[in-house]
Amino acid sequence: MSSSTPIQAPVALITGGAHGLGQATCMALAQRNVNLVIADIDATAAQETAVVCRQSGVVVHCLQTDLASAEGPSDMINEALAVCERLDILVNNAAYAIAEPFLDMTANEWDRVYALNIRAVALATAAAGRMMCQQGSGRIINITSPASRMALPNYTAYAASKAAVDAITRAGALAMAANGVRVNSVAPGMMDTALQDKSERELLAIEGRDDLNTYLDERTARIPVGHRISTADVAAAVVYLALDASEYVTAERLNISGGLDRD
Repeated sequence: MSSSTPIQAPVALITGGAHGLGQATCMALAQRNVNLVIADIDATAAQETAVVCRQSGVVVHCLQTDLASAEGPSDMINEALAVCERLDILVNNAAYAIAEPFLDMTANEWDRVYALNIRAVALATAAAGRMMCQQGSGRIINITSPASRMALPNYTAYAASKAAVDAITRAGALAMAANGVRVNSVAPGMMDTALQDKSERELLAIEGRDDLNTYLDERTARIPVGHRISTADVAAAVVYLALDASEYVTAERLNISGGLDRD
């Protein structure tokens, strides 16, 4: 009777995996029998997310990571490989957002957005990509935004950073295509997350408004389908690209924005 080698469960690293979309993505991947590395600066919340994900029977590791530091992205990948020995999926989800009037933008806030939303995504993609190229397979999913294609004078740093994520996605996809690594992005619409809430409250103040509920209703009304999207629905799109999409899908941007972002 011949023996067969058991199929090893894939390993996914999710940045910003303790909250919001990152947390929903961790939970969705766990339900698909994917082992996880949850990377987040909030170690307590990461452990809480890990407890929930382990209920699906997967192995979960947590890394407290400061991706805004120069060595943070490469250190994160090295630490993940030290505990898991392989990496099949990277989801670059961690992000920082600030709302500032265009004429009052500050260097400090631009530096924070640049470090986390652009440099960390690029360096984490490259570090994971080097290992994935060696193993001949891998999928990288970057979280972008409809903001990258919109004129947003009170949200310029964030919008510009997501345009950079689009460029990183395309460049990474071409750089690694011949080695079996696929790089794509997801552009979510308005989600009720802590980051979204922070940004909308800042925009409310900048625009001199004081009725938050009315302001939120007006913003939601701009969405062609008429409502906001849940983090679970966006996570399903991430899982599709990570596990189910054809290997021929690369350098693509999957808009899941209810019509806010149209190709």
